[in-house]
Amino acid sequence: MRVVFLAPIYPPEMLQYTRGLAEVGAEVYGVGDTPREALPEVVRPYLHDYLQVPRILAEDDVMDRVTAWLRGKSVDRVLSNWEPTVILAARLRERWGMPGMSVDAVRGFRDKQLMKERVRAAGLRVPRSRRVKTEAEMRAAAEEIGYPLVLKPIAGAGSADTYRVDDAKQLDETIPKMRGVTEASCEEYVRGEEFTFDTVSIQGKPAFENVAAYLPKPLEARSEEWISPVIITVRDLAQPKLQGGLELGRKVLSALGMGDGFTHMEWFLTPKGEAVFGEIGCRPGGAHLVDQMNYTCDIDLFREWARVACFGKFEAPTTRKYNAGIVFKRALGKGRITRITGLGDWLRACDPWVVEEKLLRPGTPRRNWRHTLLSDGHVLVRHPDWDEAYRMSFLAATGIKMYAE
Repeated sequence: MRVVFLAPIYPPEMLQYTRGLAEVGAEVYGVGDTPREALPEVVRPYLHDYLQVPRILAEDDVMDRVTAWLRGKSVDRVLSNWEPTVILAARLRERWGMPGMSVDAVRGFRDKQLMKERVRAAGLRVPRSRRVKTEAEMRAAAEEIGYPLVLKPIAGAGSADTYRVDDAKQLDETIPKMRGVTEASCEEYVRGEEFTFDTVSIQGKPAFENVAAYLPKPLEARSEEWISPVIITVRDLAQPKLQGGLELGRKVLSALGMGDGFTHMEWFLTPKGEAVFGEIGCRPGGAHLVDQMNYTCDIDLFREWARVACFGKFEAPTTRKYNAGIVFKRALGKGRITRITGLGDWLRACDPWVVEEKLLRPGTPRRNWRHTLLSDGHVLVRHPDWDEAYRMSFLAATGIKMYAE
């Protein structure tokens, strides 16, 4: 089984998917723009070969270079788990006539307006939205949709360049921030709780399902620096509260023509109990969400994704044992981390349920919280009881403090 895997070391979690592919028996041909000599030692045993390209996002150039590099070799799969390269993977599959999701199907998971149109056409509830490219179009869409609304890139990931707009004055303030975005979606703001629906699917049918709660919603977490974002995977998927979202997610996969692999969907539960579609990608969630799912079930989804992608089989148990909560911390101040308070007390109070503590250490430059959910590191706990997982997560969110100067 020869597999071309795009961007095998970036973002950093891609190293785990590269490992997973090798461990299920694939010969992994990595393609990226990192110099060969800069490849981490840990990933080298899992790569059968590697092609450095000038720019991994220059699709036509990459396609020509990879085609020339592999001329004379048979290839079985072309895969990517990084959002900006999923269409490139589909284009290579179509050029080489191999199995996998088509460019048209993948575009439905990448283009936020197109995905909403296709999901809406299947009779599912989605936010009212319009595709906009100019200031005039933004203003016209806002007039039609009404406030509050959300402006976000058509092909973005996470909450980057995403803004809630509550009135015409805020629209005036937000439009200049969108000038680096060539195409955007202007959509209805949905009030309520926000959850994920994550799957590893085989021919569009989930072999593994997950729901995680965003606390608070990502758009709110990106708006205030003092917030420590919390995400908790839900152990009990059978509870009535989640059934509408699970049903919605499965129907979305069908409406968009999902094939094999990871999906990461976000959905809203309104105060009236209605499940409303947010958006979806045909790739795994970032920000350690796959690690959380692994801790939830004591499995290795990096390897199971690889088994699904290569052989159409999912072999790990899917029993959910824990609610797993991750807390991303943001230092107060600017510059380098100087001190951390409350960590020791929290570790002692939450032992033995702490599974990761990866906060940046004093002397490390703090990260730009607007650019990455990872912020200045994280802690991760798990517990069979939801209330306990919630309590420990928010004890870290409020009790641990990081300072920078």
